Amino acid sequence: MSAKIIVSYDGTANEDDAITLGRLLRSAGAQVSLAYVRHTHEPDSNRETLAQAEAQELLDRGVELLGDSSAARHVVTDRSTPEGLHTLAEQEGADVIVFCSDSHTAKGHVAIGNSAERLLEGGSTAVAIAPVDLGEQVGEGIRQIVAIGDADGGARETAEALAGALGAQVAPVVNDQTDLLVIDSRPEAEAGRVAITSSAAHLIEIATCPVLVLPRGVALTFAAHTAAGIA
Repeated sequence: MSAKIIVSYDGTANEDDAITLGRLLRSAGAQVSLAYVRHTHEPDSNRETLAQAEAQELLDRGVELLGDSSAARHVVTDRSTPEGLHTLAEQEGADVIVFCSDSHTAKGHVAIGNSAERLLEGGSTAVAIAPVDLGEQVGEGIRQIVAIGDADGGARETAEALAGALGAQVAPVVNDQTDLLVIDSRPEAEAGRVAITSSAAHLIEIATCPVLVLPRGVALTFAAHTAAGIA
């Protein structure tokens, strides 16, 4: 079964980049849904109904950008965005949560936002982060993937699965042609948990392409290439 992915989306700055990365992964056969985390319930029932409707409308817009009208939309209420997304991922059996970069990030670069950072510290779901203005960079899509990690991690296997689904290649080193980094958690991390080395964190911060960080020992599966790519 191909990977199941949740895109974190609230319609603010850079959030469309997360949608673009979701579209790229969907073109590899992944099942993609969108999630918006509300932080409070409104005490007044009418206001609560209105807030819920506004959240659904926001996700409807995200689904339009995704280009998949059948994509599931999840409105979650939790004081903590990462906790809400983590709980949803467990409930849905999701393999990856996709984030945009921090709102103050320079164009074409990646920065780990607060919610992504929380899930990179012991989370059980893979985390993907899109660079700013990814939609302007993708061109023909993902053509070169680089796996970072050791033989016991899942980065190489995941990169090869993605390459097979997308008609891409797995390259040995990062260069200007790299379209996606797949990064293992560090060897001493608990199996099935995310924990990255300081060198991996630095690599993410200087990256100019999307990054996908895997829990320790986890490899993701992707289906054959589909026609649903970047419009």
